[in-house]
Amino acid sequence: MRIFVTGATGWIGSAVVRDLLGAGHQVVGLARSDASAAALTTAGAEVRRGDLDDLDVLRSAAAAADGVVHTAFKHDSMDDIEVAARADLRAVETMGEALAGSGGPFVIASGTGVRAGGAVATEDTPHVYMGPPSARLASEDAMWALAERGVRTSVVRIPPSAHGEGDKGFVARLVRTAREKGVSAYPGDGANRWPAVHRLDAARLFRLAVENARPGTALHAVDDEGVPVREIAATIGRHLNVPVRSIPPEQAIDHFGFIGAVFSADLPASSELTRKWLDWQPTRPGLLADLDAGHYFTAEESR
Repeated sequence: MRIFVTGATGWIGSAVVRDLLGAGHQVVGLARSDASAAALTTAGAEVRRGDLDDLDVLRSAAAAADGVVHTAFKHDSMDDIEVAARADLRAVETMGEALAGSGGPFVIASGTGVRAGGAVATEDTPHVYMGPPSARLASEDAMWALAERGVRTSVVRIPPSAHGEGDKGFVARLVRTAREKGVSAYPGDGANRWPAVHRLDAARLFRLAVENARPGTALHAVDDEGVPVREIAATIGRHLNVPVRSIPPEQAIDHFGFIGAVFSADLPASSELTRKWLDWQPTRPGLLADLDAGHYFTAEESR
């Protein structure tokens, strides 16, 4: 299949591009810079220049493809998450309209950072807004509507910790904060849980969704169902040789920045149904094992 990929040089999207190409698909990647365009060309993908605000580009690229994988998000608007969420919804609606009636796959990224009362979230759990990790809920709703219009839609929900070598996301921020403050902290008793997945396992799930997901399906890219955050902090503290301490939950945002709210939440999530539906089996290291591999603590990774 010929697949148009947004966010094609991002943390998850670049791995999705490689997985799709490795499985024999053609890939057209959205690039908003010369550097991104060069990276896509090197990977073996075609390039379409533009960004999420270029709706005409998104429309025409989706119409010319057999399907779409949408992993891009306007992270430069994270200080105003509603602006980023509205831009994402416009992009989803625009590309979905181009695919209407085609029966082609349309797969978007979302987050598992939503749950009901601390229970383990499944693919069928009703979701509620929980800040940045669940900012794409309006886009999810748009995907369910598109499934009724002849688009084979699916949503891949990614946990807060999509880890791996080269990660600059939440886990890397935790490491950097511990290094800068000289203490590896966790909120409260640290029993609240983070789900996690290696980004290469997540990328394979996107490809399986392109190939085989049923219309209107929510999928969970979850390997570790829920790692207690005190264990994450302890592993970081051991590698940095700094003390590991509890801090009051109300101080988490002051200590960690905006991720403090996420690091204080109890967000366990299951992928039991996803594994059954698509025979997806994670094979890469879990979060704690990936931390123990040491790459998060090199000078380059800690920036």
